[in-house]
Amino acid sequence: MCGIVGGIAQRNVVPILLEGLKRLEYRGYDSAGLAVINKGQIFRKRELGKVKGLEALLEADPITGQIGIAHTRWATHGKPSTANAHPHICRHKVAVVHNGIIENHESLRETQLQLGYEFTSETDTEVIVHEVYHALEVNEGLLSAVKKTVKKLEGAYALGIMSVDEPDTLIACRKGSPLVIGVGIGEYFIASDVAALLPVTQRFIFLEDGDIAAITINGLTIYDRHDQVVSRSVIESKLTADAVDKGDYRHYMLKEIYEQPFAISQTLEGRFINNRLQESAFGHNAATIFNSIKSIQILACGTSYHAGLVARYWFEELAHVPCHIEVASEFRYRSPVLAPDTLVVTISQSGETADTLAALLEAKKLGAKHSLAICNVPESSLVRESDLVLMTRAGPEIGVASTKAFTTQLATLMLLVIAIGRRFQLNEIVEQKITSELFSLPGKIEKTLLMDEEIRNLSEQFAEKQHALFLGRGTHYPIAMEGALKLKEISYIHAEAYPAGELKHGPLALIDADMPVVTVAPNNSLLEKLKSNMQEVSARGGQLIVFMDETLATANDENVQIVKVPQVGNEIAPIIYTIPLQLLAYHVAVLKGTDVDQPRNLAKSVTVE
Repeated sequence: MCGIVGGIAQRNVVPILLEGLKRLEYRGYDSAGLAVINKGQIFRKRELGKVKGLEALLEADPITGQIGIAHTRWATHGKPSTANAHPHICRHKVAVVHNGIIENHESLRETQLQLGYEFTSETDTEVIVHEVYHALEVNEGLLSAVKKTVKKLEGAYALGIMSVDEPDTLIACRKGSPLVIGVGIGEYFIASDVAALLPVTQRFIFLEDGDIAAITINGLTIYDRHDQVVSRSVIESKLTADAVDKGDYRHYMLKEIYEQPFAISQTLEGRFINNRLQESAFGHNAATIFNSIKSIQILACGTSYHAGLVARYWFEELAHVPCHIEVASEFRYRSPVLAPDTLVVTISQSGETADTLAALLEAKKLGAKHSLAICNVPESSLVRESDLVLMTRAGPEIGVASTKAFTTQLATLMLLVIAIGRRFQLNEIVEQKITSELFSLPGKIEKTLLMDEEIRNLSEQFAEKQHALFLGRGTHYPIAMEGALKLKEISYIHAEAYPAGELKHGPLALIDADMPVVTVAPNNSLLEKLKSNMQEVSARGGQLIVFMDETLATANDENVQIVKVPQVGNEIAPIIYTIPLQLLAYHVAVLKGTDVDQPRNLAKSVTVE
């Protein structure tokens, strides 16, 4: 949600801020703005819509400065508008950009109105800038004012703050929302994601929860949540600026779909010796923890939740390990009961998903002794809060609709199934079979991607549709859910997924010639049951599109269109069958002319509730 960029340098930072916003636009694109201090004044530009609108505004009326903050917004409090766009300024003296939600903003607003402060926006953020200004009136210095302000804030925030009184100081704060400091040569930058700063530095300091950093040209001082001066390591990122470019692809999403063979190979790289999974890949004490586990509790949201649903089938079918899964936002607000010796597994691409992080903390309060994070960002909050970690190594994923993050999560979860399953009923023969299938995945995905042109032609059947139904059984029911999610996310077609056996319990009433029914039909033990469900659709005039194993014989049926998928082993079939569904959603969205990478109302990293 939202993107922050800031900087202090001995050069004009406006081009750097603008480029950073472009690279963070996947985090929010309702409005964008930036502000700089120059000659004792704050100069601000804001524009509704995407960053290109702000860029045009700056071309027509340039501003310059050696210290500045910028923001691209995903609306929470207040509709998308120029007035609600960040940065927010109080009395021409203090400017603030903010990610997160201030939960007590209403009470702070009431107090500030009584003190004579005027509000020009509907946002929760504006109370922060007024509070800092008010503290400056009675405190010595910007840092002291910020420290006093954050003590009054309830909720989550990442903040960039500057004042005309101290034009050589940039303040950065972090609580519950990610913020990094980019270290240059005689210059420093802040951002909510390293991707924003890769053109200017590959050296980063990752602020921890509660940190406040006072940054000048000459250096920085970081204070922890206890107001103690602390040292945070400078980490050299292996990412390059090119890693987050589209290259020759039309959209990031298509690029990321095609990156999946390499991403999966990176997931598996170095985690096997002599074709045997090394448990040390999960952490130095992983074996000891795994020995004590009697059940699994998975917590995740969105696409990551679908990955967890597949894993539940794997844990129980392959390893006979009791496994439960819940949407993280539900888990934290009911009264869950965790069985003793449960391993809590959290899944998140960013590692900053607010609900998932909060659910993990809730599980710890409930007595969970051990936790494991499956994540794509090694420095993230979820990783730091977990006992064990297995990185997916998917690389940067910019498209809002997750693709390679999902398939690498599935591959990573299968590694966990192997490790835990050894202690239950996963024998060595089955383990070796799964391992062999995992090693074949990159090649199988490459072959599946050859279906692209066929699926592009198929997508024309969806261009004028308003609704679609996705069906699957067993491990492929969550894949049907993921396929429906992808279609609705980027094409805005209403799509739902059902276990195929549930057709007769309600959804069958929707079937007609205008409702395409997409079915995932691998060659497994549930195929005959699935065929029966497909007949129920065909008999009622429904139009079936069936993604089916290429080795299966098919009968002629005018209502059924068969799309052959390369043959694959049952264990890893869910990973393969998600690829054509990703391509289908992509091509339908392109035909409909929607914004594939930045679909309306959505943001990539959901760092607020």
